[in-house]
Amino acid sequence: GGGVGLQFTRSSEGIAYLRKNNIAATYSYSVGGDDFVTSFGIQAGFTNRNIDLDKLVFADQIDASTGFIPGSSSSAQLPDISNRFYFDAGTGVNMVFRNFMAGASIYHINKPDESFTGVQSKLPMRIVGYASLKISLLSQYSYYEDDGMYVIPSVVYYQQGASQAFSAGAQLKYRSVNMGLWYRTSAQNTPDALVVSFIFDIFKNGKNGEKLRLGISHDATTSKINYTNTSGSTEASVGYEKYFPGSSSYNKFNGLRCYDFY
Repeated sequence: GGGVGLQFTRSSEGIAYLRKNNIAATYSYSVGGDDFVTSFGIQAGFTNRNIDLDKLVFADQIDASTGFIPGSSSSAQLPDISNRFYFDAGTGVNMVFRNFMAGASIYHINKPDESFTGVQSKLPMRIVGYASLKISLLSQYSYYEDDGMYVIPSVVYYQQGASQAFSAGAQLKYRSVNMGLWYRTSAQNTPDALVVSFIFDIFKNGKNGEKLRLGISHDATTSKINYTNTSGSTEASVGYEKYFPGSSSYNKFNGLRCYDFY
């Protein structure tokens, strides 16, 4: 069976409001049966990256004793452009066998140029690998059902350019509520952050996989750049999923296999 998706993401960083907006379409195709499924996916879309140049602060606007000089201007040469569009693409594979899931994905396969200055600055490919195990907390359990109570330990590995990171954690899932706690290391394998996540299904139709879900997570920095200085970072998401009859002849293909783990 196959599936399609549409994703929109937006991020904002720093006082200069470096913003990134991305819209991407996804197509996946699954093979297998009720016990084992392998899914292959491709993603393609466009990204807009922009920055407010007027809010940048340079060295000649800072006094060594008092800090930023109000009303000052800089002699620094500003970038030629503050707005950039580029195409971005990725691919991945996901495998589920009963209560075990593993997969890998590659983002930014085409290494798009993000530069504002005209000097080429390619975005390195990002490689992600992960594995999860769903453990029932109830004595009466069937992996075909999704309404029990579970602990789901997971590990995730990230690599982008010379940077690497590793996350490990667990989620507690009960029906339409999912709570998670994660630990993340930096590229130097030193503690980087604790992550708390919550996922809520506003409604869910178990027979056809239709659901509207809200998610929120917060990263609390534990590295030398401490939480007092950064206040961490917060992410929020809204997702809608629906199964279309006839897209698969298998019961567990109905938009539910990966959802069992989240």
